[in-house]
Amino acid sequence: MTQSLYDFTMTDISGKPVSLAGYAGKVVLVVNTASKCGFTPQYKGLEELYRAYRDSGLVVLGFPANNFFFQEPGSDGEIRQFCTLNYGVTFPMFSKISVKGKNRSPLYKWLTEQKTTPEGPGAISWNFNKFLVDRSGRPVYRFGSKVEPLSEELVTALKKLLAETPSVAPPSKD
Repeated sequence: MTQSLYDFTMTDISGKPVSLAGYAGKVVLVVNTASKCGFTPQYKGLEELYRAYRDSGLVVLGFPANNFFFQEPGSDGEIRQFCTLNYGVTFPMFSKISVKGKNRSPLYKWLTEQKTTPEGPGAISWNFNKFLVDRSGRPVYRFGSKVEPLSEELVTALKKLLAETPSVAPPSKD
């Protein structure tokens, strides 16, 4: 049974497996992204948020998904190039996954089953849904697509989590 974000290994946008345990002790913002969506300009805000708070312990993880009207049709290489050239993305990006339906990634199955606020458990509604995960690997906050990365609502929740210490020791890296 999955206990935390740290129990997952995902493939990064370059095709390499990444254990999310490597982010233990950080506050993690998990976002399903798409390059051809009305919310795509949120990449800019996500990058600004990442740069502003990474030294305080934030990491943003982008998970491209093609689940909503085929708004992420490109290959991982095309997605990486798009994000870098158009938005200067430096936060970790992962290989394209499914965030809903029968082929939904186990990570998103787990995330969408967790009790979070202000949005609770349930299917991903659209691109750029956001999960804020505390330093212990537990999803605490969930925000819909319309909540901008630099919104007062999200930044207030982020600052609260950054101020907390982990309630569970991060896994050892032995």
